[in-house]
Amino acid sequence: MINSLSGRLLILTTIFVMLAEIMIFVPSIARFREDYMLDRLERAQIASLTLLADDMIDPELEAELLSNAEVFNIVLRRDEVRQLVLSSPMPHAIATTIDLRDNSAMTLIGDAMRRLLNPNNEVIRVIGAPVREAGLLIEVTMDTAPMRTAMIDYGLRILILSAVISVFTALLLFVSLRIFLVKPIKRVVGHMQRYAAAPEDARRIIIPSAGVTELREAEEALKSLQTELTSALKQKERLAQLGSAVSKISHDLRNILTSAQLFTDRIEMSEDPVVVRLAPKLVGSITRAVHLCESTLAFGKAEEPGPTLTLMRLAEVVDDVLYAEQLAAGDFDVSFTSTVPSALQIRADPEQMHRVLGNLVRNARQSITASGRAGAIVVDASQTPEAWCISLSDTGPGLPKKAQDYLFSAFQGSVRKGGSGLGLAISAELVRGHGGDIKLLRTGDGGTEFLITLPRGDGTI
Repeated sequence: MINSLSGRLLILTTIFVMLAEIMIFVPSIARFREDYMLDRLERAQIASLTLLADDMIDPELEAELLSNAEVFNIVLRRDEVRQLVLSSPMPHAIATTIDLRDNSAMTLIGDAMRRLLNPNNEVIRVIGAPVREAGLLIEVTMDTAPMRTAMIDYGLRILILSAVISVFTALLLFVSLRIFLVKPIKRVVGHMQRYAAAPEDARRIIIPSAGVTELREAEEALKSLQTELTSALKQKERLAQLGSAVSKISHDLRNILTSAQLFTDRIEMSEDPVVVRLAPKLVGSITRAVHLCESTLAFGKAEEPGPTLTLMRLAEVVDDVLYAEQLAAGDFDVSFTSTVPSALQIRADPEQMHRVLGNLVRNARQSITASGRAGAIVVDASQTPEAWCISLSDTGPGLPKKAQDYLFSAFQGSVRKGGSGLGLAISAELVRGHGGDIKLLRTGDGGTEFLITLPRGDGTI
């Protein structure tokens, strides 16, 4: 209870209300003390009227009047004449004089607190103005003990009332917080616990319903977070399933490609000029496919193996990629151009760079052919003291908004119907394995351009 939010708010509310009542208590006690003394002055004035009506009164009646007024003597000043109207013996000498005609609030509060804290009975002189202008002033002498007792009794009543008010207010606040804050928070916590038990289940995503603005914002943020997490988990599960399927397919495909590789060995012995020209490229393609299957390089099955870095002529890999894509383009009007310097050598894994460039060129070719318009693809490369830079540009229709938002995300950035969006995701992973970076420089109606940067040093660009 104490450690709960509502319990602590209940305690704090009670404390704060009590503090507020204490701040009210001090001036209230001062006001009560002032009213007490004014009441005694008024009683004394009424008692003096008896003497003014009859100069000679019985001593017993005089004592009774003073007793009812709770004073020892009464002095009335009328017409500039100071007159002792009623008097009786005083038990002590006058300790202090209090003039109620012109006292500031702070003075009254200070005097009241000193009187409340002083247990000694003293005789004080109180001076005030008569009511209804019945003279210039009236003064009385009186004991402080009855006044202090009355002040304590009044103070206790205030404190008891304050305690009752604070507890009642705290209980109302407690119930209100339970209804409007604690219960909605517990409901959100319950949603979080149910979602944590099965985060893949989209039915467990919270539906915002809180009436409190701050809680509604928290529920909206939680819904967004749960939606993204569920989507990510589903994607991860799909990748795992894909990896399992690819590992099975690669086993059988490797055997098929191994047989095809044996057939190409026989083809290489042909004397046909066309066969002689195409056979090495066919052998290279089959060799790469066999190596890919043997390594089980399936995105989502496992991480790509680290690259085997070696100095390679980039132009040879680019020419090989462009030639294969030119054959795939067939009769469609797509031009493939390489402006890579023939002598440029980079430190990279030839097989992995072939896959990177192959994915990028293939995407560009498919984008141009899908648009139904002629186009061009250009691969260029340069070097700086820090890095090698490879750019690939095309004159296609550009990437749509969805593809840009999920550019390097598997299964989300595909442009073609039925595509998986794996090409750019695989390329980005392979480039990162080289310590490099791949980014989209521009895209739109004028075409698309990607830039690959590979470090020349120790892995820092």
